[in-house]
Amino acid sequence: MSKVLENLLYSKTHEWCLVDGDVATIGISDYAQDSLGSIVYVETAEVGDELSQFEEFGAIESVKAASDLVAPVSGEVIEVNQDVIDNPELINEDPYLHWILKLRISSPDELKELVDAKSYQELQK
Repeated sequence: MSKVLENLLYSKTHEWCLVDGDVATIGISDYAQDSLGSIVYVETAEVGDELSQFEEFGAIESVKAASDLVAPVSGEVIEVNQDVIDNPELINEDPYLHWILKLRISSPDELKELVDAKSYQELQK
């Protein structure tokens, strides 16, 4: 069974979201990185970009598959994790430590569209 952290919210497309005030840190779940296999490339939105909830904001590629990255919540990109862009394999080491981007949440009500750890575990069955 994949690792799921209790303090995060999850989307049905396997992104996680850590909310701290009006900032959301976003990455992919352990389930997603395990399904993809060895990650070789990450492409993401840039600082200043405005994202809408459930809009594609980039892509992640492994040796066996490619997958879209989908924003779990709307907002403005305020930081991109350059370490992950330069070394995508870091996500395989720990997808919760190696986040992809941070955004300033523009519509906090959208967080209700995400699921908690227990519900996310149910989705994986």
